[in-house]
Amino acid sequence: MKIIGVDIGGTHIDVALIEDKKIIKSYSCRTPSTENKETVTSAVEQAIQKLFTGDVAGIGVGVPGLVDLETNDVLDVYNIPSWDRVPLKAILEKRFQKPVFVNNDANCFAIGEKYFGKGRNYKNFVGITFGTGVGTGIVIDDKLYSGRFCGAGEFGTIYYLDKSVEAYSSGQFFKDQNLDGKILAEKATAGDEESIQLFYEFGKHIGRAIANVLFALAPEAVIFGGSVSRSYQLFEPGLRWVMENEFPYQRLWKALKIEISDLENSAVLGASSLVLEVLEA
Repeated sequence: MKIIGVDIGGTHIDVALIEDKKIIKSYSCRTPSTENKETVTSAVEQAIQKLFTGDVAGIGVGVPGLVDLETNDVLDVYNIPSWDRVPLKAILEKRFQKPVFVNNDANCFAIGEKYFGKGRNYKNFVGITFGTGVGTGIVIDDKLYSGRFCGAGEFGTIYYLDKSVEAYSSGQFFKDQNLDGKILAEKATAGDEESIQLFYEFGKHIGRAIANVLFALAPEAVIFGGSVSRSYQLFEPGLRWVMENEFPYQRLWKALKIEISDLENSAVLGASSLVLEVLEA
């Protein structure tokens, strides 16, 4: 079975043709993010057309914004100002005559882990991406839970200290201190004590974010993705301190599995998983 996964970002549109859960072709182009909605939509159609074949079973699309699953409209998209209430599913189904499924990109990360990554081992888990921001997707009883407008599980936007969880649990934590997280990670790995301490403090903030996830959902596992997750060994001590010293339900913490995603091309694979979730149900 062939399916297509599409990841629409503020800078690039990435498309992959997938067969038997392996990428066989891929294509990427610039997103005309400052243009009107028709121009952006046309660019998405043209990108898909590059890989489309008649035997494709369906198309999955991930967008960095909200989606109304009742009307199948994309409501607003981060970094694409003109995309306000775009009937993307209807447009693409009319063009390609195949079923199309659209969801938030953080939700796509979670369902992608279910079909291609470490989520295969769990029925209930939360996927969290740590990068320039924090994105969260929820899988319950082997199904993606999107909530109203695909906005379920936005733990990064929860108020925390003087800002939000995201401000302290993503790359913003370092940026706000005029620090380069990548350089800091290199220093910490080399044994620089000041850098090690900064990652320890960073880990404590992430630990409190995970505590919120456990309070709300009590999942079997949390799967970390995104660029910041690659420094897990540096912030894990701070995370663990919070969970062992501040979190009241130790049974939940001790049962929790924390996994680090090793999935390559997770964005397009996650988008394609929207198709698999329906066709393999």
